[in-house]
Amino acid sequence: MITSGQNITKLYGGDTVFTNISFDIRNHSRVGIVGRNGSGKSTLLKIMAGVEQPDQGQIHWRKHIVIGYLHQIPEYNESVIALDVVEEAFSNLLEVKRKLTDMEQKLAQSHTSNGVEQLLNEYGKLQDYFMNDGGYEIEGKIKVVINGLGIETLMEKKFQMLSGGEKTKVCLAKELLKKPDLLLLDEPTNHLDLQAVDWLTSFIKDYEGTIVMVSHDRYFLDQTVKMIMDLEDEGLTNYHTNYSDYVKEKESRLLQEFQKYEDQQKKIKKMKESIKRLREWANQANPPNAGLHKKASSMEKALNRMEKIKKPVSHRKLHLHLAAEERSGKDTLVIENMTKSFSGEIVLESIDMHLRFQDRAVLVGENGSGKTTLIKLILQRLLPDEGEVRVGSNCKIGYLAQQIFTERENQEKTVLQLFREIHAVAEGEARGILANFLFYGYAVHKKVKQLSGGERMRLRLAQLMYQNVNFLILDEPTNHLDIESREVLEQALQEFQGTILAVSHDRYFIELLFNQTYILNQRRLSYFNGSFTYAWEKWCNQIQQLAPPIKGAIKKVERESTVKQNIHQTDDIEEELEKLEERLQIIERKMMTGEALSMLQDLQYEKEQCQIELDYLYKKWSASLLEE
Repeated sequence: MITSGQNITKLYGGDTVFTNISFDIRNHSRVGIVGRNGSGKSTLLKIMAGVEQPDQGQIHWRKHIVIGYLHQIPEYNESVIALDVVEEAFSNLLEVKRKLTDMEQKLAQSHTSNGVEQLLNEYGKLQDYFMNDGGYEIEGKIKVVINGLGIETLMEKKFQMLSGGEKTKVCLAKELLKKPDLLLLDEPTNHLDLQAVDWLTSFIKDYEGTIVMVSHDRYFLDQTVKMIMDLEDEGLTNYHTNYSDYVKEKESRLLQEFQKYEDQQKKIKKMKESIKRLREWANQANPPNAGLHKKASSMEKALNRMEKIKKPVSHRKLHLHLAAEERSGKDTLVIENMTKSFSGEIVLESIDMHLRFQDRAVLVGENGSGKTTLIKLILQRLLPDEGEVRVGSNCKIGYLAQQIFTERENQEKTVLQLFREIHAVAEGEARGILANFLFYGYAVHKKVKQLSGGERMRLRLAQLMYQNVNFLILDEPTNHLDIESREVLEQALQEFQGTILAVSHDRYFIELLFNQTYILNQRRLSYFNGSFTYAWEKWCNQIQQLAPPIKGAIKKVERESTVKQNIHQTDDIEEELEKLEERLQIIERKMMTGEALSMLQDLQYEKEQCQIELDYLYKKWSASLLEE
């Protein structure tokens, strides 16, 4: 067991977050925590990390455990660049590297043999530690992670100048590189594009430690976890399965609970009727029948002792209906040979897009590929440099942005004020409508600056419902919504009678709703008449056929070819072994005598490569002897 909790209770401001919850997480587990917004998922993660303490109960960790947890974005001074933050994952090894460099300088400056031998011995031990702990692999490991997350272009930028999403990705890279025993992730796929999510999925599958994560990304959960912890009604239920099977199992459990509740209610009703009837019979007797009274009292005591089954709670859900009362023309959107540049740099080139009435199209691409620019051009917030962007006749666009109500003038407005700006109705009617979007009581008077991301999204959806739009443009619409709200949104979009263009990295969402796919890459837009899975496979095949060989792959082939040639050309393996042994001795003499001291690390690397070749040839030599 890597961590476990028993009877944990947590309170905030007198409100109970969860009560008497227990869990056991085994080593190498992949666990997903799910639940409605506000159910306490992030709080539970903080308790597992040791950042917060439970008000009651106990949590235990395996001895000497190393925990990785991205819980908040740390502050750095203005001189720190993103690469400095990522390299913190190897702070101990980098300190060793600095010591090695200092020792190399001392050795290079030493003109006498006094103390050189001792310094060389210390240097050798320190270098062995550096090598055995993967010091020479730091740069390679960093490249793998930052390329996977798509943040290689951020590395030389000042950390404090990055956006919130960029800072999150940089800190995520740092935590992944630490490779802790227990890795805790809170919404790890937020701010990641589909390529980065795919890479993170593979990383998690291959990870040696234990991972517990909070996520609303259903497809991602299905691909990565084998256990679901469901927080609901201040309690926790464990399901030892992936997300899809958890949904089925939870529904089955709920039906069973309803059945047990109804069966008990029927039994209670019969017992109450029997008690009432027995007392009536007892009172009707002349004189009153004491035996029947006793039997009724005994049955009433049994009823009071009975452990009552709580009625399964049916939660209030988001109510959303997007009506398109007026239809647009046949052509909703036409983009022809459109190009857009900023400061002389082409962002979008020769773009074509054609959406017809009631089309369902999804736009995907890496972060920074130009998706938001394309949307702004469609909304006519930007003008193209070349080509044409034409919105069809009678089109009423409803735009759901990724960042909602960020304008300064909106920050001090309340939920009620912003809704009534769009839908001019009496306050009572407005409050009734907002209740359908889970804004109850005083919540309608909360200011926008106090709202969470999910609350802002729900408010914007409430506005859209009353704008009578027939062309929806959605930019990451499922961000900040819990799974239940995502399902309600998906249902509403399925029933929507207009046209939809969406930007999303939510794989489950786009597979469910969209049958046309546009992929934006290298300034160009590719169209596929089919689902995202179909489009992605086709696009990847096209890229592989067109892409030039990777530089690293060429080097690998050349290196393997050279080795094979050497083996074939060397008939006398013993002669080759002698040459390598002599070469190894020369390298070791250089290291011990202080010759080329500034190149000690390079010599160490050369020594390792020489040893690898020796090992290979010794195996080949041994095999040839056995054959004889």
